Amino acid sequence: MAVEAAMPGAGAGWRDWPLRLRDRLLGDPQFRRLAAKFPLTRPIARRRTRALFDLCAGFVYSQVLLACVRSRLFDALRDGPQTLEALSRHCALPGEGMLRLLRAAIALKLVARRRGERFGLGSLGAAMVRNPGVAAMVEHHALLYADLQDPLALLRGETAQASALSRFWGYSRAADPGDLSSERVAAYSALMGESQALVAAEVLDAYPLTRHRHLLDIGGGDGSFIVAAAARATGLHFTLFDLPAVAEQAGKRFAAVGIADRTITVGGDFHRDPLPTGADLITLVRVVHDHDDPAALSLLRAVHDALPSGGQLLLAEPMADTPGATAMGDAYFGFYLLALGQGRPRSRAELSEMLRQAGFTAIRHVASATPLLVGLLIAERERC
Repeated sequence: MAVEAAMPGAGAGWRDWPLRLRDRLLGDPQFRRLAAKFPLTRPIARRRTRALFDLCAGFVYSQVLLACVRSRLFDALRDGPQTLEALSRHCALPGEGMLRLLRAAIALKLVARRRGERFGLGSLGAAMVRNPGVAAMVEHHALLYADLQDPLALLRGETAQASALSRFWGYSRAADPGDLSSERVAAYSALMGESQALVAAEVLDAYPLTRHRHLLDIGGGDGSFIVAAAARATGLHFTLFDLPAVAEQAGKRFAAVGIADRTITVGGDFHRDPLPTGADLITLVRVVHDHDDPAALSLLRAVHDALPSGGQLLLAEPMADTPGATAMGDAYFGFYLLALGQGRPRSRAELSEMLRQAGFTAIRHVASATPLLVGLLIAERERC
């Protein structure tokens, strides 16, 4: 979208006067003081003050969560409340440091006070237990925070070439991703695998696979999505396509879990190599959004051509403009992908238009239980 197209025209000014008035009032210190005192406006003023403070303090909150993960505090509380002394020993923190962390975690609903001067899991902390994918992403964010130290330099394009995220996701800057070694892809493949469990469950709950006979998972990583799908659809056969070193890891995993007889692994680069054919369903799970528009559209066209008449594509990824989760799209993924050096968050409408350009028809949205995690689109190759 051109910058000019995103800016309001001069003729729209009269429509904006209520917003201009609001902005002037909220920017007036005297009005803010009056609003904070007046009974009818006091709750609104306090909510806005708290929201603004949370934006300022967000990094500190994330570091409290990181300290809880790295100290294995949630593991210590998994089986029941513990005393300060017991937690101090488990987390290898001095008593005062342990108490400061606990107080911070209580404020963030990660920990809760219990009777007998003990501490237990809070409502958010309980969700961290047996959830290795979230813990892995909390650790991974250290790279993102390093890249965001100077957000303006990132926006100017001055740091993307040497960003920590682009080094971690080796394929993003490799001259020939197909030549990446097993050691070079191991870290990011492990992260994708750990964080895939929740996403796979959301996708498979929303779109049962039993109507299909053969699934091709493009960019399937270590095979986590196929392993989950194979447990749901016992009669389905699978092909995984990813970089050679990644596909090799997936093949070993399929053999280890006993589905080697139902799976094929194919190594290649979908930017350069033809996609395997023969599948009536192709999945792109968290693949499209970390590619720029030309590369993403080229991939969608290749998927279209690899499908038979009436074959379907299941595209699953976090989507911009998701109701109730708009910050996830353009704020979180917008800057994450900027630091990565490629890709952008796209709305359902933008993805649907790209699918039409790639030749797909009968494009429809499938609701997932947690849209913040993943949105789903089904697109069909026109029947002959």
